Amino acid sequence: MNVPDKILTFVKLGGSVITDKNREATAHFDVICRLAQEIAHSRSARPQLQLVVGHGSGSFGHFVGKRYSTHLGLPGGGGWEGYAQTGAAALRLNRIVTDGFLESGVPVVSLQPSASAQCRNGTLVSLAVRPVQELLVAGMVPLVFGDVALDETLGFTIISTETIFGYLAGHLAPARILLVGIVDGVYTADPLIHPGACLIPEITSGNIAELEHVLGDSYGVDVTGGMFSKIRQMHGLVKAHPGLQIQVISGMRPGLLEAALCDPEMPIGTLIRD
Repeated sequence: MNVPDKILTFVKLGGSVITDKNREATAHFDVICRLAQEIAHSRSARPQLQLVVGHGSGSFGHFVGKRYSTHLGLPGGGGWEGYAQTGAAALRLNRIVTDGFLESGVPVVSLQPSASAQCRNGTLVSLAVRPVQELLVAGMVPLVFGDVALDETLGFTIISTETIFGYLAGHLAPARILLVGIVDGVYTADPLIHPGACLIPEITSGNIAELEHVLGDSYGVDVTGGMFSKIRQMHGLVKAHPGLQIQVISGMRPGLLEAALCDPEMPIGTLIRD
């Protein structure tokens, strides 16, 4: 249902960029607005660009989710109160992101994943796609986010933005996915802790297995899996969708997101391919 001659790109703004993941419920509104302005500029420079934007829960949903063990569902979690509190925290951050984007001239429409998501034993099995499709046709920018979800087996769980992107990719066939984090790409260790860590320019079927022991948890509190689980998920996407390009880049370098959106061939960050 994409508009002909349009180029669809998914952009995820990581929780580490738009919040302080070590301080609960602390948003970086200035960074949110700067990234939104870069997206606005790229849309003006490339009218054929279609965007679906997603964001992580950062120090909003992850802190509350960890407190209640919401990601474990009813068997090991903190009950339905945890589900409600985690979802509410994710929505609070989404409201901040939505306001920042609208103030910056990006016509986002927030779509709450938990309103339609259905999981089975932690796996997302259904999600409303038509609202995303219709908003894209209308020239709007659908905005999704990491959220809680009902689960047929567990009662409830948490779904990451990467999981949502993976589901949408099967229906919308994006050309690119940009994962915008706090550092310049994927490293051999956390460069915020280990200054000697080396950037990994490409992740492919040939080297992903050997990276498992060097890629650990995400920086800060994260209940949706460590860095390797997210990279493995993205690599599975490029294998399932030939031609899909995924890049991990920094959101802390002003102008870099805009440049990446305007030039798909720009050799920056970490490229994930088959």
